[in-house]
Amino acid sequence: MVSHKEFETAGKAPGLQIWRIENMDLKPVPKNLYGNFYTGDAYLLLYTTTAPSYYIHMWMGNECSQDESGAAAIFATQLDDFLGGGPVQFREVQNNESLTFLGYFKSGIKYKQGGVASGFHHVLTNDVDVKRLLHIKGRRAIRATEVEMSWSSFNKGDCFIVDLGKEIYQWCGSDCNRFERLKASQLAIDIRDNERNGRAKLIMVEDGAEPDALTKVLGPKSSITPATPDNEEVETSNKKKAALYMISDASGSMKTSVVAQTSPFKQEMLSLDECYILDNGVDKNVFVWKGPNANTSERKAAMKAAEQFIKEKNYSSKTQIQVLPAGGETTLFKQFFSNWKDKDQTTGPTKAYTIGKIAHVEQIPFDASSLHNNKAMAAQHNMVDDGSGKVQIWRVEGGDRVPVDPSTYGQFFGGDCYLILYSYKQGSREQHIIYTWQGLKSTQDELAASAFLTVQLDDSMGGAPVQVRVTQGQEPPHLMSLFKGKPMIIHSGGTSRKDGQTKTGSMRLFHIRQSSSRATRAVEVEPSASNLNTNDVFVLKSPDCVFVWKGAGASEEEMVAAKYVVSVLGRQSTDVVEGKEPAGFWSALGGKKEYQTSPTLQKMVKPPRLFGCSNKTGRLVVEEVPGDFTQSDLATDDVMLLDTWDQIFLWIGKEANEVEKRESPKIAKDYVDSDPSGRHGLPITTIKQGAEPPTFTGWFQAWDPNMWDTDPLERIRAPAKL
Repeated sequence: MVSHKEFETAGKAPGLQIWRIENMDLKPVPKNLYGNFYTGDAYLLLYTTTAPSYYIHMWMGNECSQDESGAAAIFATQLDDFLGGGPVQFREVQNNESLTFLGYFKSGIKYKQGGVASGFHHVLTNDVDVKRLLHIKGRRAIRATEVEMSWSSFNKGDCFIVDLGKEIYQWCGSDCNRFERLKASQLAIDIRDNERNGRAKLIMVEDGAEPDALTKVLGPKSSITPATPDNEEVETSNKKKAALYMISDASGSMKTSVVAQTSPFKQEMLSLDECYILDNGVDKNVFVWKGPNANTSERKAAMKAAEQFIKEKNYSSKTQIQVLPAGGETTLFKQFFSNWKDKDQTTGPTKAYTIGKIAHVEQIPFDASSLHNNKAMAAQHNMVDDGSGKVQIWRVEGGDRVPVDPSTYGQFFGGDCYLILYSYKQGSREQHIIYTWQGLKSTQDELAASAFLTVQLDDSMGGAPVQVRVTQGQEPPHLMSLFKGKPMIIHSGGTSRKDGQTKTGSMRLFHIRQSSSRATRAVEVEPSASNLNTNDVFVLKSPDCVFVWKGAGASEEEMVAAKYVVSVLGRQSTDVVEGKEPAGFWSALGGKKEYQTSPTLQKMVKPPRLFGCSNKTGRLVVEEVPGDFTQSDLATDDVMLLDTWDQIFLWIGKEANEVEKRESPKIAKDYVDSDPSGRHGLPITTIKQGAEPPTFTGWFQAWDPNMWDTDPLERIRAPAKL
């Protein structure tokens, strides 16, 4: 088996690894330049889940040479081989990437002109001589393309970023809407924090109010072309059915025989001894499924077989290809089968991961005592160690870092950003992790300072630490385990500065949940019965008493964590069991309400999917939100469709227009009726922004009912409140 030296680190830890093809060899791309792609190059990407399971992507730029794309294909095959033939493989083409790929880059991907042949390298730099113009397209999946530095490149319907190194200008066309501005701002912030290490100034510019600095670079402003409609999206009602073929010999002259002309298919049509092609070419998708007992040469030639199939069918060269091993099927593939059942699943409420190499490795329960010599356990639970190393915490204050009193370690406030330095021994070597924790109510200046201070701390330690950026509510299990057996407590607002805590409400509710590694977290949520969850424990503090509510599916460790939260609140408590609550408990919460009672929330086999329905381009289109979605993906000027497999929700944003409101129920019905797996007659629940039931909010981690009290764009532009 051929093994490249770069493969030594491949798949060893959860997360993303990216290499570029340079002179027919693999060169790693620096981590803080992930999301930047040169259009003249080919790349290889590997995504490793905590399970672990693997996703290999080869990405080809529009101007990439035949040799480079060939080399990427060879390395992809070698990497697949190196990882035991278990990974899912994708072929990606610039501007037509899969949602899986786009989901890795939540703040967007940037296409840069040139490539390795013309001397362009991925170099870490605080280069102040940068001069480029980026055209931002998309509302769900953000793509920034480098265009000619000229007013003729602009149009009134989009956002543009004029990047001058020390200053980054975000220009918004007069017809560009709020959500697009917000997404473009996130990309501009990403350039500032990752490419400039927080050392650049971000300036918002409106069409018609350009500062002199811009006209100096771009020349006198000429007339700007009107907005251009984007007609590339496919409406869900256009979904055609698929066909299923068996590959008889992928190694010699490939022959395909029809197994079924139209979907939905039955899972038993796939024999473990064969390879198959699922042809959904009408939607620019072709899948190859590899049976575990098929002959090795057939399985290795799977990607070639798909490319040959596309040529024979005269499909577009931009058709996406996914090569799937048995047990590693993607949601998109599984939806073509009416009776798909998965074995040995799953981790967390929004992802269905296959466990192990594919489905044959049993899930390893967490045991801290054997963690240091059990790599599979460490990967499965995303734990480098048991959290018993040295912890130092600073708060970001006035652009500097201020030490936090160790007696309050483990308590975090939503109005602050923190740097947590964790040091531990691995063998004889000392290792370090810097966690940058960013509160949802911290200012834009604090967020920028936290990125800058992280780089500063990293530099002072010789660049050795691992850096992990954490948003409030998305804490990894390892961070939760650093507080010596105590739960991590997250207060919704305020700051941990002396006398800086906001006056807390008379009612407070803390949601306590344990991770797979047995670390616990207590997150303050809105004190309402609708926030309860049958799988967890909650602490409710009212002026008169404190209740500890135990859901039917909650663990004893969650109860222990709850008692600690009670001690922090400084009160005695009364235990309440789900289903036997006293009247005083419900009245303290403002009355009994419906809450998330589904025990399957943490055992999802089919991950939920989120779509936006928008007619901003002049006609109603439906786009899927890539990656793990969050509450901020709900566009307030759209109608959103949430598919939780056995239910469809339509969420109406406050600024959605009449066409979107009127037509979206029809889209939801078409979406269900045209689903290749044959789901019909599903309940479709329509809800309004600001009045979301727990059956909807329960699918979003750390839902914030006050998120839209202030305009997110205003929050990003808000001056410092340090």
